[in-house]
Amino acid sequence: MSTMFGARVPFYKLQGCGNDFVAIDNRVLRLPRELMAEWARKICPRAFGVGADGLLFVEPAAPGVAADYVWHFYNADGSRAEMCGNASRCVGRLAHALGLAGERHVLGTDAGPIAVAVDVAAGLVKVQLTEPKGLELNIKLDVDGREVTAHFVNTGVPHAVVPVDDVAAVDVAALGRAIRFHERFAPAGTNVNFVQIMDAGHTRVRTYERGVEGETYACGTGVSAVQVTLSALGLAGGELANTTSGGEVLTTSMEGGRVFLKGAAELTFTGEINATALGLPLA
Repeated sequence: MSTMFGARVPFYKLQGCGNDFVAIDNRVLRLPRELMAEWARKICPRAFGVGADGLLFVEPAAPGVAADYVWHFYNADGSRAEMCGNASRCVGRLAHALGLAGERHVLGTDAGPIAVAVDVAAGLVKVQLTEPKGLELNIKLDVDGREVTAHFVNTGVPHAVVPVDDVAAVDVAALGRAIRFHERFAPAGTNVNFVQIMDAGHTRVRTYERGVEGETYACGTGVSAVQVTLSALGLAGGELANTTSGGEVLTTSMEGGRVFLKGAAELTFTGEINATALGLPLA
C-alpha cells in the first residue's frame, strides 16, 4: 500500500541456525520475476536495507507443477539460486503459518521438488533435498602455490568440501574465496565448506557461500554436502550432527540414497519495506 512515507511492502524475517532471509508473499505483491534480482541487491545489504543472506518470494505453483507452492530465491548479490537448504526450512515453516501448505508439503524450487515436514511444537523443520549429483572425491587443487584436497558434490547447488584439522584456524574469507573462484569449478564457481571431523557422528563446519561472498553462520546444502562426501569416504555414519559457525546444530542424514536436513527455523519479526526510500521498482 502507499502512505505519506511511500509504497510499503509487508515482509517476513526468518532465520535458520543464523542463516537469515527476507521473505515476501508474492500473492499480495505480484512482483514480476525480472525485477526480483534488483530487490535482493537493495534489501539484503545490512547497512542500507533490511539485512539478509538472501531474499525469497513465495507464490502458488502454476497449474501442472507438482508442488504446493513455489519460491523465487535470490542471494544477497542478486544472483538466482537453484536451492538453499536453510531457506527451504524457513520458507516451509512460513508457508505453513500463512496457510499456503500443511505440516507436510512440497516446495517447488529451481533444483526440483523439496519435501518438507514442519514440527510446529518443536520449532524444527526437516527437508528432503534433491538427489545429490556430480560427486567427485579427492580433487587436488593448486591454491596460491599449495595443494589443497577437496571433494565436490551438488546438493541442489555446487559445494566443495575441504577436510581440515582445526576449522577454527582456517582463514575462511581468503581460502574460501580462492577455492570458490578456482578455475577447476569455473564458470559457475562453488560454495566451500571447511569441515573438522570430531567423530563418526559429529562435525564442525564453516562455509564460504557463493552469492553472499563471505562466511555465513550456517549453510544447509553445505552440511548436506559434508554428509554425502564423508559417507562416500567411509568417515561418517548415517546421521551427522553438524555444529555451524553460529553455534547451532544442523542434523543431516542419508536415507535410501537421499539426503535429509533438519534444524530450527524461526520467524524473528515482520515489518514493512519502504519501497520508495529503497528505490525498488514495482512494475
